[in-house]
Amino acid sequence: MSEGLIKNIKDLAGEHNLASGTSICAGCGALETVKLFCDILGKNTVFVNAAGCMTLLAIYPFTPFSGSWLYTAMASASAGAQGIRDALDILIKKGRLSAAEDLKVIVLTGDGSAYGMGLSATSAAIDRCLDFYYLCYNNEGYGNTGHQDSAATPYGARTATSSSGAGFIGRKKDLFSIWAAHKPAYLATVIAAEPMDFARKVETAMKIKGPKMFISLAPCPTGWHYEPHQTVSIGKLAVQTGIWPLKEYKDGKVTHTKVIKEKLPVEEYLKLQGRFEHLFTPEKNLVLINEIQSSVDQYWIDI
Repeated sequence: MSEGLIKNIKDLAGEHNLASGTSICAGCGALETVKLFCDILGKNTVFVNAAGCMTLLAIYPFTPFSGSWLYTAMASASAGAQGIRDALDILIKKGRLSAAEDLKVIVLTGDGSAYGMGLSATSAAIDRCLDFYYLCYNNEGYGNTGHQDSAATPYGARTATSSSGAGFIGRKKDLFSIWAAHKPAYLATVIAAEPMDFARKVETAMKIKGPKMFISLAPCPTGWHYEPHQTVSIGKLAVQTGIWPLKEYKDGKVTHTKVIKEKLPVEEYLKLQGRFEHLFTPEKNLVLINEIQSSVDQYWIDI
């Protein structure tokens, strides 16, 4: 490897825990999420990254993380986290690692792993009360391979595998409720477009021992088909329309941390994304739009 190439790769790391310049798509909501998470947690971290979009952050042998990084298959990140946490605890017990040198173990996955392939291993890790963080960047599809349907794809969205008719006809899996049923130490939904809510939740989790779970909506310009500069605006609209509820599970209770009293119509969010263009052209599909709106309205009625 040439010295020039090595220098260019090292420059990606910058002075922060996560670089702003990487090989990720422009306007990536997942990168926005991960950078914010890293900045709050600090440098004493080890990321266990399941195969997905964020795998592209690493250019062997370098990553933009100041801490450590381990790559795993999609289904096994939580199992890998168990091994790392066990090893760290053994080193501390033997006096070979001080408490100040201990690392926070963080699983980093997309929704393909979190909602599907890796759910079994994660369920087992929560059941074992593993002391780890889990950050799912949810771009609502298999973004790294062309944005096919995932268990997190919303009703009506067009993807590479639901490209005709009304779009995806399935219903999004409620991962928050599935994880909450395991009674983890802490669980929250977040979005980088609401950084104060995000930061408060991560700081809360840092004071707790046990499984600390985060699901972040991660707007995706290439998969959702919008201009990269709109990422933050679309993220805010997801909250303002009620499509992405911000909430947390702690001590057996679910609390909504941001309740919008006068929600915007869901079409304000949908119409900015090419994956929902078929709902508006060549003519407005009021039936499907109203279905989506009714589903959101019912959620907020039921809480």
